Amino acid sequence: MARYTGPSTRVSRRFGQYILGSTKVLERRNYPPGQHGPKSRRKMSEYAAGLSEKQKLRFIYGLLERQFRRIFAIAKRERGVTGERFLQLLESRLDSVVYLLGFAKTRAAARQLVNHGHIRVNGHKVDIASYNVQPGDQIEVKTTNSSRQLATRALEENRMRNVPGWLTRQDEALKGVVVRLPTRDEMDPTINDQLIVEYYSRFF
Repeated sequence: MARYTGPSTRVSRRFGQYILGSTKVLERRNYPPGQHGPKSRRKMSEYAAGLSEKQKLRFIYGLLERQFRRIFAIAKRERGVTGERFLQLLESRLDSVVYLLGFAKTRAAARQLVNHGHIRVNGHKVDIASYNVQPGDQIEVKTTNSSRQLATRALEENRMRNVPGWLTRQDEALKGVVVRLPTRDEMDPTINDQLIVEYYSRFF
């Protein structure tokens, strides 16, 4: 099964917030896609609300259902609050960290940067986007001209986006350090992780 390749703006309109496509789409059409989108007032069931929240988070990180469910299963087995641990595992993926450091404009671009071998972790090339970083890990862009040009261009485009407090970045060196794992208030506040936990509790 391939990743989602359909109309990207429909995804943002479906969930009522920017996820994919143009950032201006919600200014023009702030209602769900489809023939009945402008006048849809249907109330969601608890199951539908959990499914919608799960799908929204899956689109944000660009993961297939199988990958997503596997990460949730890991979070459920570990100590701590399942929802928070689930989000931590998603945020600490290497492609996500590369995006948060500003070395790529989008998470999809960050995944491509990793997969094409442009990123090194603790001095070693890591081309697995799902690799989970740990506190103390150093993430840097490969020193070749092509790699540095890609990351430098992305940094310039991402100047207005702040690096979260659990990461540090050295702009000139194109390097970042994982200081610690993120806390819940440092992760996406628009995500209701409890709804996702309740949704998956039906299957685990």
